[in-house]
Amino acid sequence: MADIHTFKHHAMATYFEARIAGEEPGYAAQAAQAALDLLDKLEAHLSRFRPNSALAQIAALMPGESMRLSEPVFACLAIAKRMEAATRGAFSATAAALQSQTAPPQWTLMPEDRSIRNESGRLAFDLGAIGKGFALDRMGELLREWGCCSFLLVAGGSSILAGDSPRDTAGWSCGLGDGHAVQRLWLQQASLSGSGLAVKGAHILDPRTGRPAPRQNRAWALADTAAESDALSTASMVLTEPALQEVLAPEPSWLVFLETGDTARALGHRPLPPQG
Repeated sequence: MADIHTFKHHAMATYFEARIAGEEPGYAAQAAQAALDLLDKLEAHLSRFRPNSALAQIAALMPGESMRLSEPVFACLAIAKRMEAATRGAFSATAAALQSQTAPPQWTLMPEDRSIRNESGRLAFDLGAIGKGFALDRMGELLREWGCCSFLLVAGGSSILAGDSPRDTAGWSCGLGDGHAVQRLWLQQASLSGSGLAVKGAHILDPRTGRPAPRQNRAWALADTAAESDALSTASMVLTEPALQEVLAPEPSWLVFLETGDTARALGHRPLPPQG
């Protein structure tokens, strides 16, 4: 197996890890540092806790007002908008809106001048359910530009992005669950994200009702990008199984695992990765 170099960094209120295989140690360190520097820049764009951040400024927009966005913020919100439509509203970047207003806010993205317009309500965005995945995707793109295509990027253990597999392996070994119940998958060119209530309690809200997500067991989502898998795993905590099957039906690149006892049952049409 190729040598694997590991680098860690704290950002977005969690720990990120970059593993790079098959590269000279010094070059791997330089590439990882470039990716982690990018992570810090993305956090500055996407954080809702910084008073001068784009999200804070968006939250101050009155209905009918608009503002131009930086490229990362616009791109992340565009993915969020697409995932909201694909999950039939079970994922939303404004999931907590119904805690403080009677109807979900409405907003429009305008690609011609890379701006957002508030159509109604208060646009209180929380990108926690998609921002880490978006950052992993951008970090992965940068590592590929450096020629470091065999990598594994991890955000807090709940979001994983795998590049090419290390030499002489079936992929990167990633787990569903923990302890004796863990199931391991060999991932390459894919992302795996997990959502559950064990760590933070009932923090996942159904954006359609404002109430806590009904699912008590964990859910994982497999997709081509980490932003997609993050949003999909969150939506999977909200949707009933029949509704989830309907969401997955037109998406051949998505797969969801629902925790059932000591196993995780797969839903969707994407082929299962090798297990081991």
